[in-house]
Amino acid sequence: MEVTTHSTAAVRRAFRAAFPTTLPIFTGFLFLGAAYGIYMNAFGFNPLYPILMSALIYAGSMQFVAVSLLTGPFDPLGALFMTLLVNARHLFYGVSMLEKYRGTGMKKIYLMHYLSDETFSINCTAHVPPGVDGTWYMFAVTVLNHAYWVFGTAVGAVAGKLVTFETKGIEFVMTALFLVIFLEQWRKETSHKASLVGLLATVLCLALFGAKHFILPSMLIILIVLTLFRGRIEGEEAQS
Repeated sequence: MEVTTHSTAAVRRAFRAAFPTTLPIFTGFLFLGAAYGIYMNAFGFNPLYPILMSALIYAGSMQFVAVSLLTGPFDPLGALFMTLLVNARHLFYGVSMLEKYRGTGMKKIYLMHYLSDETFSINCTAHVPPGVDGTWYMFAVTVLNHAYWVFGTAVGAVAGKLVTFETKGIEFVMTALFLVIFLEQWRKETSHKASLVGLLATVLCLALFGAKHFILPSMLIILIVLTLFRGRIEGEEAQS
């Protein structure tokens, strides 16, 4: 009984500590998820479809792309390639978080499956408050962000049934959210070398490979460069 009580108290402390950190994500996901729900509704989908997709798939930008895949000709190989192309960055996220998620037990399954850009951003640089279990803290961040996305989607899916919206360009909210996350990370950094590597690699690959094919090569360059110079960058940040 005492063990159970202790575990429950640890979970509560973790969620209380994680909640303020995830509030900016809640604001973004409320509007972004609502935009996705409205977008799905504009194509005639029942509200249950976007809600279930957000709960089970939780793929952000890929969910916007999936609308055209669902309404277009049946092309499973094309859908597979497009999904890999759009969400390939999560392969690198997963590799980066292997050490961070070590020792999380069964929670690792949920942590890895629902690792979004925003969750990665928070958990990768998490400063866990004293007295809070780190594994439960990262789990709480993941659960909260997932819940925000589903809630935002549900709001948009239901609202889209009640009110008619002009949906042209609404998918741009994903780009806007990524920009906000990047700027927030930039403010937190003591050294901007890692961010500059990401910017330069992305711009270079965008110029070389074009808008449709730059994600994979840019992520590969970023992974290689940061792996080679990881010790030096982390040492400079520690000194700062």
